[in-house]
Amino acid sequence: MNYLFVSLGAALGGAARYWFGDFVHKSLPSFFPFGTLFINIIGSFLLGVFIFYFDERELLSQPLKLFLTIGFCGGFTTFSTFSFESIKLFLDSEFLLASVYIFASVFLSILGVYLAYILSR
Repeated sequence: MNYLFVSLGAALGGAARYWFGDFVHKSLPSFFPFGTLFINIIGSFLLGVFIFYFDERELLSQPLKLFLTIGFCGGFTTFSTFSFESIKLFLDSEFLLASVYIFASVFLSILGVYLAYILSR
């Protein structure tokens, strides 16, 4: 049953991402990926609220937590999970590990896209 909650949240998160990205793209100049930037910031903020506020106060049932965090935020942006995991490492005083994780995630993800570009030519 948990898969159903995650799937429904992901579907809504993905649809919200598409709608919001399209709205921003039509509303702002296209020289910069404002839509993706805003989506990543909003998704990261929402994941933080869902985990740090609602979950720590036990205001979310397990199905609702899965729906909102892995489902909606995961469908809206995977960047939110990366942001949460980075902050968690810092809060656990794992400063070196957090720095390596952040650098490796950003650098290797960009490298992965570039490698795909090169291989597809």
